[in-house]
Amino acid sequence: MPDVTHEEWQRHAKSLDLVGAHHIDGVDEGGGGATFAAVSPRDGQVLTQVADGGQAEVDLAVAAARRAFDSGPWPRLTPVERGRALLRVADLLEERRAELALTVSLEMGKPITDAYAIELRALINTFRFYGQLADKLTDESPHTAPDALALVTREPAGVVGAVVPWNFPLTLAGWKVAPALAAGCTVVLKPSENSPLSALLLGRIATEAGLPPGVLNVVGGNGPVAGRALGLHPDVDVLAFTGSTAVGRHFLRYSADSNLKRVWLELGGKSPNIILPDAPDLEQAAATAAWGIFFNQGEMCTAPSRLLVHSSIADRVTEAIVRRAGELRVGDPLDPATEMGALVGESHLARVQDHIATGLAEGARLLTGGSRVLTDTGGSFLEPTVFDRVDPGMRLAREEIFGPVLSVLTFDDADEAVRLANATEYGLAAGLWTSDLSTAHQVSRALKAGTVWVNCYEEGDLTVPFGGMKQSGNGRDKSVHALEKYTELKTTWIQL
Repeated sequence: MPDVTHEEWQRHAKSLDLVGAHHIDGVDEGGGGATFAAVSPRDGQVLTQVADGGQAEVDLAVAAARRAFDSGPWPRLTPVERGRALLRVADLLEERRAELALTVSLEMGKPITDAYAIELRALINTFRFYGQLADKLTDESPHTAPDALALVTREPAGVVGAVVPWNFPLTLAGWKVAPALAAGCTVVLKPSENSPLSALLLGRIATEAGLPPGVLNVVGGNGPVAGRALGLHPDVDVLAFTGSTAVGRHFLRYSADSNLKRVWLELGGKSPNIILPDAPDLEQAAATAAWGIFFNQGEMCTAPSRLLVHSSIADRVTEAIVRRAGELRVGDPLDPATEMGALVGESHLARVQDHIATGLAEGARLLTGGSRVLTDTGGSFLEPTVFDRVDPGMRLAREEIFGPVLSVLTFDDADEAVRLANATEYGLAAGLWTSDLSTAHQVSRALKAGTVWVNCYEEGDLTVPFGGMKQSGNGRDKSVHALEKYTELKTTWIQL
């Protein structure tokens, strides 16, 4: 993180050149003239106008991606050449890191420290990982009878439509774009209408780094229009989506109603975080539980929003979390000292407040928070919020809130903890705190989640896959396994 003061970040923000044009076929494209306002949640002010893409713009972007795939150089480059191109993108992203981080912070309220040190680190590392991986993959030649030769090859799937959310606008875009490009595909990226500016900048930077025209296209626009057009488009071969389970269902329908394109979904979560009495360090477990739910304003699909704590230690753990919540600095995202910034916008803030009101009405006990703060700024700020006496049937325990709201439930043994943890339609992630090796293995195996963290939370790197079970989706981002989404297996049988 550079040594930049709050005042300096504010000055940089005023001089930042925010471009809201689509990036199609290697150039900025204004579209048909329709625009929407990009509003900063830090102060409610309009940042700029963004081109509002519809069917025509999606058609242009998909046509550019199709030409780049069918007759352009990208799929025909050697893996080494594609890898070098991705590494050049990573290098230029590093050069423009402060600009990108500032854009993210302004458009979705993330603290600038997190935007620079976490979001941009993840994006740059993702392009570097797949740039380095591109020429390390091998095909197969199974053993056959002496008179035949069998080859199993992976070929790029074609044009990829990637639709990503606003909470990690660059990290999640990178998780889809980089492996798709490494595989030899071309991409049309549709960012959330709540955070389009950083993705549009990513598209321009990729072109500046040398990606051929049409290889990475970025279209701004609303989900029900631009996202739907991409999902229904007959020239899109693969659709990769991160977002809500409700919208994920729409993309499955779009596939059925069009060309049966493959659809890969990373959806919502209601992740349990289990703390057993033999946790190696209860203070650390409590601190991590607090960090996990309040990091990124709780706007995380993996947020440990259900704290399942053994009844014998519940008071101690809960008191530590409440104490930490009271110490958190909620403030201007551009202040490097801010620990929790603004929620993404007014409508989302109202939705989170509705969950809090429902929790109170259903009988949960509010231990801290629950109120809007910093109203004089014009921004969408909320206090860190903790409820206990939460019943598994309450809305607080069942629905994804996507905000800084923790629900505390208690249990009396590990079997009950597993039952509570799995009593959800979601299966994205889970946490477990124990000193017993057998318990760690047995409970981890019993939890229906794509990722289980033991004695930590939100740890890992690009070598491990990420994705969910049940209604949290399918397929995996990150690691070598992400390439499976963007390639087709072909068998060639040669009679000798």
